[in-house]
Amino acid sequence: MTTLHVISHSPFGDNRLASCLRLLGTDDAILLCGDAVYALRAGTAPQQLLQTARLQHRLFALAEDAQARAIDSTLAEAVDYPAFVELSLRFDKVNSWL
Repeated sequence: MTTLHVISHSPFGDNRLASCLRLLGTDDAILLCGDAVYALRAGTAPQQLLQTARLQHRLFALAEDAQARAIDSTLAEAVDYPAFVELSLRFDKVNSWL
């Protein structure tokens, strides 16, 4: 069963991102939104964690949130709200890391 993991909290305040990566299945994906897009900031430990996780075509970031925080990264595919809904429908489950 595939899962879209949605993370919205800053990666600098807790270990949600690291926990998610440990549980991530081979067909699962991650969507970063809100302050979680700070994980894409170059030269940070969360960004290195995401790079080593090899998430090509499985890491997404809400474009509006990245733009609001001046985050410009090619590590994640930027998606708008309609694409977020489409992603939610593509996976069997959606898990929000509250």
